[in-house]
Amino acid sequence: MNVLAFCVLGFMLTAYVLLDGYDLGVAVIVPFVARTDGQRRAALQAIGPFWNGNEVWLIAAGGSLFAFFPQAYASALSGFYLPLTVMLWLLMGRGIALELREHFPSAVWHQFWDGVFSFASALLILLLGVTLGNVVRGVPLDAQGYFNGTFAFLLNWYALLLGIVALVALALHGATFLAWRVDGALGQAAHALAKRLWYAAVLGTIAMSFATAAEHATDWGYVAGAVGLIALVAVQLDFRRGAGPIAFAASSVWIAGLMMAAAGVMFPYVLPAFPRGAGGISIDSAAASAPALASALVVTIVGIVAVCIYSVVVWRRLAGKVPSGE
Repeated sequence: MNVLAFCVLGFMLTAYVLLDGYDLGVAVIVPFVARTDGQRRAALQAIGPFWNGNEVWLIAAGGSLFAFFPQAYASALSGFYLPLTVMLWLLMGRGIALELREHFPSAVWHQFWDGVFSFASALLILLLGVTLGNVVRGVPLDAQGYFNGTFAFLLNWYALLLGIVALVALALHGATFLAWRVDGALGQAAHALAKRLWYAAVLGTIAMSFATAAEHATDWGYVAGAVGLIALVAVQLDFRRGAGPIAFAASSVWIAGLMMAAAGVMFPYVLPAFPRGAGGISIDSAAASAPALASALVVTIVGIVAVCIYSVVVWRRLAGKVPSGE
């Protein structure tokens, strides 16, 4: 049951990265592909029906971590309190920018809120990548299992590398989404940018694979690299036909493979300790009592099924391209 809880939690975090990842990526690339106010509005309309629902996965994953592994939840908060607080402010900033943009008729205010949306999204991706890098690498824990390091420790080379790779990955993910969902000049500009980002994604995947293998003495880094490169080849092949749903699906497979590799490196720990080999908080030591865990799993799985059904219905009803806003 502990392993099932670990897998469910991993699924929810992967779903968040895939779904909120493309609208975060769209926000990052908008300044580079949208030249007019109409095009920027079209880019926001492409993600508008989905972004609120996508963020639910992050909230649900945080609640599930508390329900499944309360000790790991407490220890993680003790170490990542500052970056998590900043992430909450950035999430609020994105929401405020999207909601207030159309309430101001001035083009100057539109540009201001668009800048807030893009900056908050880019910084949020970077922080999420750095946080994931530290969790995968491990953090110093004291005898009681609480964080025993400094904020400077979190800014290590491996975590910063994962932060940069995350920024490139979600920018490419957002570009494939925008190229697929928006027509006209905006869709073409997103397609052209995605083709350039593809090369950075290949280099990032290779660098992260070797870094993970060296840092953890594990083959999971190479597994992630192999799966990622195969998926990226599929993205490139679809680019040659004009970016569409296949490129976006292949991008999703690439990112999901990287997340699965991260879970493989961590298992059986929810929060590994640093240095590697020092143990950490495992799925057995951190798990809630068996009755509580069983109840939480039932509620969570039912909720996941309901959200998946809702998402499929929304995507089917809102199929088709968004006008590019020329």
